Amino acid sequence: MYPYYPYMYYGVPALPVNSFRSQPYFYPNQPHHPYRQQPINGQVTWTEGGDVTKCDIPWSENEYMTAAVGEDSPYQCGQLLKIRNVAAPYGREIIVMIVDEVAGFPPNRVNVHRKAFEALGVNPNIGVLNVEIIPTPELEQEKWGKYLLEVTQTAYPNYQITDYRTIGKTKVSDSQMKETYEFSLQSYQEMIKVRGTVIYNPNTDRIVSFDIKEM
Repeated sequence: MYPYYPYMYYGVPALPVNSFRSQPYFYPNQPHHPYRQQPINGQVTWTEGGDVTKCDIPWSENEYMTAAVGEDSPYQCGQLLKIRNVAAPYGREIIVMIVDEVAGFPPNRVNVHRKAFEALGVNPNIGVLNVEIIPTPELEQEKWGKYLLEVTQTAYPNYQITDYRTIGKTKVSDSQMKETYEFSLQSYQEMIKVRGTVIYNPNTDRIVSFDIKEM
């Protein structure tokens, strides 16, 4: 008998928690940890989510590209994770935001929303998928980059953001800073790139303007 996890799909029995303890994983509070940004072998399951989460972030956030982790996981509420389906052609990827916790999960298992699971290019009926998990510390440190990622995901609801990079940061004046990021988006038909730019006041930390455009 396997332990019950709320809202979790049980198409395939979950493996025992201790079966993953030997795998290395990332500690977000250790910026120079050797596993920083390194792919971690793990698994994802899926859920329909719920009305209340332990992070007080709804499952609908980020166009349902959301996830739950174990209570003892090194990943934190609001953190972004890249999930890669290594079996899919060209390694299909998505970026999800952590919004909830699940009791008893090992550190390298992630329970994503059903829409995120499907975005990995698989049928939810398989229940459990082997993946690579990649923390995204650069974007975590870039407040405005994370903001533009969420805006872009909302503006392109039929696409999933699979990657990003920082284009540049420029001081426009003493009261204005400009930051530019580029995001890779994937749908079932195509892949596109979207560039997002934000100008903000570094003294008040308020937005002056922002825009996104396809490249």
